[in-house]
Amino acid sequence: MTFATLFRRLLAVSTTTLFLLAICPRSLAQGPIPEAPAPRAAAAQPAASFLFAPTSEVGEHSFWDRQNKVLLVSLVAANTADFAVTRSNLQNGGQELNPVVRIFGRSSAGLAVNFAGETAGVVGLSYLFHKTGHHRMERLVSYINIGASAGAVGYGLAHR
Repeated sequence: MTFATLFRRLLAVSTTTLFLLAICPRSLAQGPIPEAPAPRAAAAQPAASFLFAPTSEVGEHSFWDRQNKVLLVSLVAANTADFAVTRSNLQNGGQELNPVVRIFGRSSAGLAVNFAGETAGVVGLSYLFHKTGHHRMERLVSYINIGASAGAVGYGLAHR
């Protein structure tokens, strides 16, 4: 299996996952449904429900708390490194494997717009999760994007 095939499959799975999260009413919940039964004890909940259920952490945090600031700096650093490696590889005859980024990769300005938009999208999605009470998902979005960018940087550096 080539990297391009693996990347296409990963892109399809992640796109489908994001779509399902977007249409799932519980992922956009503002609060409990009035006619819903009382919640079960935390120990009786399914294992995966801790990610998707709104949390009520002790001492609700503001969006721009220390942890989110550190995540934002890490996110910007990872996406900047990804931009620099991608731009360098494209200028030296390399080929963009991501079909979405390939559209923007014809110029440095287009590539910069793509990575800036990606960063803004991650921060926006994180803020949406924060406002809807999904504080674990709020940070998970940044972790996933930082990991994906770090993986892309590693792959780009290995294939110069």
